[in-house]
Amino acid sequence: MEQTIIRVENACKSFRGHKVLKHVSLTCEPGNIYGIIGYNGSGKTVLFKSICGLYRLDEGEIWIGSKKMKRDIDVLTEAGIIIEEPSFLRNYSGYQNLDFLYRIRNKKNRQHLYDVMRKTGLDPLSKKRVCNYSLGMRQRLAIAQAIMEEQPILILDEPMNGLDKRGAAEMRAFFEEQKHQGKTILMASHNKEDIDVLCDRVYEMDAGVLTLLR
Repeated sequence: MEQTIIRVENACKSFRGHKVLKHVSLTCEPGNIYGIIGYNGSGKTVLFKSICGLYRLDEGEIWIGSKKMKRDIDVLTEAGIIIEEPSFLRNYSGYQNLDFLYRIRNKKNRQHLYDVMRKTGLDPLSKKRVCNYSLGMRQRLAIAQAIMEEQPILILDEPMNGLDKRGAAEMRAFFEEQKHQGKTILMASHNKEDIDVLCDRVYEMDAGVLTLLR
């Protein structure tokens, strides 16, 4: 049996008396894509941030492999993450942004970063500053940032945001490739086509309640 990578058990989270997560349970295993649909404010982003360790649950548990969040680890580091709009150094090129983050982690591999950018449809040799990127280009750069360390988990909140039809199709093919490499992918999307095409299992989040659709 494959090892479970992410396990959420009976997760509850409130802000100022308003319950945002209501007894949410979810299991994610390698080589699968899990999709969550739901309106803005339904609790998807709070769930993702809780899994990443950015929020502490009021009740319930989150496990990453054999490690319990907030007991064994404080912040999830073995994941590529897109939650809300990433912050970039706007006056630097896309490559310079990735290289800066890569070096912070004591890594240096110019060719690897070139390959990652090309896989996500960006030109690593371009001197164009991020402040002059379109929304779609910034989203491609965010995806490149999420995958550049080749982590076993991808947590993606609206990864197709700002992409045109062709760009979304290219990224869907890319995420399929990541899945076949054995990655565990958890994504939220408003786009029904993204969910229908990509996801092995689909959930709906509504007012903090997570329901399995298929």
